[in-house]
Amino acid sequence: MDAFIRFTNQTQGRDRLFRATQYTCMLLRYLLEPKAGKEKVVMKLKKLESSVSTGRKWFRLGNVVHAIQATEQSIHATDLVPRLCLTLANLNRVIYFICDTILWVRSVGLTSGINKEKWRTRAAHHYCFSLLLSLVRDLYEISLQMKRVTRDRARKEKSASQDSLGYSVADEETEWLQSFLLLLFRSLKQHPPLLLDTVKNLCDILNPLDQLGIYKSNPGIIGLGGLVSSIAGMITVAYPQMKLKTR
Repeated sequence: MDAFIRFTNQTQGRDRLFRATQYTCMLLRYLLEPKAGKEKVVMKLKKLESSVSTGRKWFRLGNVVHAIQATEQSIHATDLVPRLCLTLANLNRVIYFICDTILWVRSVGLTSGINKEKWRTRAAHHYCFSLLLSLVRDLYEISLQMKRVTRDRARKEKSASQDSLGYSVADEETEWLQSFLLLLFRSLKQHPPLLLDTVKNLCDILNPLDQLGIYKSNPGIIGLGGLVSSIAGMITVAYPQMKLKTR
């Protein structure tokens, strides 16, 4: 109970909870729409999804400041690739949140001279760029982790006796692809924060790709991806040690 209270007391925790609710409604609505006699339930889910989405916009108003702070922190990363990827990703997030704030200003009626579709497309572009750069960073970290696992495996084999089984990835799976996937699985298994960050970014990118028409998805896939991403985000908020650290 204490952990849940600490989680809900955080703005990011409440946003993740609202986000999970929003995408759960989207997923359920997609699953129930084809079924006869579910019109009222679908309508209620649609209203709840809209209300939760509106509520989330209030939580995101301060995210420009958080994104700027994240950009300042990423500049000081010691490794060149994460420093470059995260800095550019966070700069794109700053622009995305600015676009999102402008869209919020229009939605509440504070101004009417804003082209909604133009700013929505612009926001989707910068959100997509941010996620792509984050995924490049994830791939870089995965490659480092795979090299580390390979070195550890080779060290263990070298220290083993000559009459041992000499277990290795290549011996277990003769096919290159199977060996690669096995090594990838072991690498991510040993680094849960990297696994969570990669899954989260892969699920998140479905939405902007759909909005931009690059890769069209249905609401069910977007809802499922958003729900999985939200759960991953909730885990990192509840357990900060599960967040991928910047080296």
